[in-house]
Amino acid sequence: MASWNPDAPCSCDCFVSVPPASAVPAVIFAKNSDRPRDEVQEVVFIPASTHAPGSRLQCTYIEVDQVSKTHAVILSRPSWLWGAEMGANEHGVCIGNEAVWTKEPVGEGEALLGMDLLRLALERSRSALEALHVIAGLLERYGQGGSCREDPAPFCYHNTFLLADRTEAWVLETVGRLWAAQRIQEGARNISNQLSIGTDISAEHSELRTHARAQGWWGGQSTFDFAQVFSLTQQPVRMEAAKARFQAGRELLRQHQGGITAEVMMGILRNKESGICMDSGGFRTTASMVSILPRDPAQPCVHFLTATPDPSRSVFKPFIFGAGVAQAPQVLSPTFGAQDPVRTQPRFQTQVDRRHTLYRGHQVALGLMEKEQDRGQQLRQKQRDLEQEGLEAARGLLAGEWAPPPQELGALFQTFVERESQVYA
Repeated sequence: MASWNPDAPCSCDCFVSVPPASAVPAVIFAKNSDRPRDEVQEVVFIPASTHAPGSRLQCTYIEVDQVSKTHAVILSRPSWLWGAEMGANEHGVCIGNEAVWTKEPVGEGEALLGMDLLRLALERSRSALEALHVIAGLLERYGQGGSCREDPAPFCYHNTFLLADRTEAWVLETVGRLWAAQRIQEGARNISNQLSIGTDISAEHSELRTHARAQGWWGGQSTFDFAQVFSLTQQPVRMEAAKARFQAGRELLRQHQGGITAEVMMGILRNKESGICMDSGGFRTTASMVSILPRDPAQPCVHFLTATPDPSRSVFKPFIFGAGVAQAPQVLSPTFGAQDPVRTQPRFQTQVDRRHTLYRGHQVALGLMEKEQDRGQQLRQKQRDLEQEGLEAARGLLAGEWAPPPQELGALFQTFVERESQVYA
């Protein structure tokens, strides 16, 4: 059976605010992607497409049946794999995932990564609920499994997901092919690396409780508490740390109830004291994302992505679906084709340089921030100023005070990436 080190760092945090918790009539989504500290995360735009009947799709490790039509998506993903840690589609659906370990063993063999499931759901859904059903169906047919890091030693886990759209959010927590889900119609919610759905289950796999009884984890008489039934009795050190992050995140959301904005979410993602902004044990926050999903379907959704590590020293740059959207080359990693270590067998026996242009420039800037105080402060101020411009542009757009040509709107992310690159030049 594939295994993992009980003390290995493993963390992520996802947040969502649904009115009236939001300060504006919008659902606000946020995620920190915490991964091996040297892993590069790229931001990839993939346009909508149609596919011939019978088409097959190569995911990270396995092939699956393709659907006839896929939606346009923006993805923040570890550059070595097919799926994504977080992303959004043209219909205002956002998803983030988390690693989790439970009483249900992590299965042997390669299947769909949780990150593959996330991308597949974004490409195939028009709502958070539809995305949930897509993931549930794929789990049932293909299962989840495979190493989740670029290393010869396997690192495998099951997944939880936070799914949001313009009207609501869903928490989806999985144990192998089984799952439970909770609907969030108002208020704020967060998830970390642990099961968090208790007795408030809105939907579940038809065999979930039968399986729990067959394993002797639930007697069938008491109230069914999903987290209590399936969580490990002896929690590893890192999962205990996840509990503290979960509680800290919940408290930060509580403190801002009714006033949660994109800026508030960015502040939460930058919170180092809680460990939400992570840099520990070989892991760090390698990329971050915040999305504004207005209730009014006439207003565009605005997605902010960093494409660089440590949100406390990165720039959230706005992305909006529309005419003129294209891939920003500065945040796209090099490709290695059939010689990529993820494609050769056995996998991950060699390493390649996946750093994209913006990542390289940002790494130089991080070094200056740490070693040269005056120059570092200047760079940080330029980052803040650029990010503030993006936030003000989003506010103006959503308030109807700014109406640029569609081509300019579609090129917004590219423009901000270019300007950030100039800051580091």
